[in-house]
Amino acid sequence: MKIYPLLFEPNLHTVVWGGERLCPYKGLLQSSESVGESWEVSAVPSSPSIIANGAYAGRDLISVVSEHPEAILGKAVCEKYHGQLPLLVKFIDAKRDLSIQVHPDDAMAQRVHGKMGKSEMWYIIDAQPGSFLYAGFKKEITPEEYKQRIADGSIVEVLARHEVHAGDVFYLPAGRVHAIGSGILLAEVQQSSDVTYRIFDYNRPGMDGKPRELHTELAAEALNYHVEDEYRTLYSSVQNKANLIVNSPYFSVRVTRTEKPFHRNLLKYDSFVITMCISGDCELYFRQSGEKLLLKEGHSCLIPASLADYDVVPLQGQTRVLDAFIDNMDKSLVGQVTRFLHITA
Repeated sequence: MKIYPLLFEPNLHTVVWGGERLCPYKGLLQSSESVGESWEVSAVPSSPSIIANGAYAGRDLISVVSEHPEAILGKAVCEKYHGQLPLLVKFIDAKRDLSIQVHPDDAMAQRVHGKMGKSEMWYIIDAQPGSFLYAGFKKEITPEEYKQRIADGSIVEVLARHEVHAGDVFYLPAGRVHAIGSGILLAEVQQSSDVTYRIFDYNRPGMDGKPRELHTELAAEALNYHVEDEYRTLYSSVQNKANLIVNSPYFSVRVTRTEKPFHRNLLKYDSFVITMCISGDCELYFRQSGEKLLLKEGHSCLIPASLADYDVVPLQGQTRVLDAFIDNMDKSLVGQVTRFLHITA
């Protein structure tokens, strides 16, 4: 069966800190629940994406990837991640503060849970005046002090607090303490993992009326207590350019603001591409197949590696898209020369 760009059914998650912005942002009927997360592209077994378009409509993403791993993921990604989609992307609406939390790295997550670790990044779509988040420690503490501050509820006193605005970016490697504050709408790109250690939850009840579980001991082992000079990710934001915002061992992310057709050729990375439409509906035109795909604001698509040569065409004056993929490009001198000879041949 022919491989094509995939769109997905809504995959909304109700949480105690969720709000009311995700449904209207995605053009959906307003939910009566507190929707905090929209899992845009997910191959996490507990909540996989369901395909909404084409011949695979109604199928879950995990099963379709398993049938065509190389064509969808790319050969290099397929080999490295054993035929599994290694990323999970979300939109998050924090009406209330999220818990203070941390994620384990690959080694700890595999040892304790048999799963992938979780490094992630946040791209702020909108933030109410004065909104802030926590990322990292502002002073170095010991594991013993950490446990004492959990016990007496003073852990936030040693966290680095950052007021945020639209367009801000934070990269959160596994081990970095963090929490999204109220009034923030953001896009999240992360490793495909649902492992989270909750450190502190402000002594509030969960959806069932009971206090949510804390993972004090596991978090103490996962935490990186080192203090960094800068936690915010600084980047150039140039119109009509795919601006690199994160290039980590786990994913590469670029953001593009454009008011005219913009060409993206990512075939050299040998990777799938997840494109999230942050603002302004657009059309994706795929040069190899000649297909066109409408991508609305607040929606995302999975572009198979074999089709990662496409144009982003704004439909409402200006569009802003965020794309995430795995950077498999050979950066050695031999690799650079090979690419140069291929381009000039």
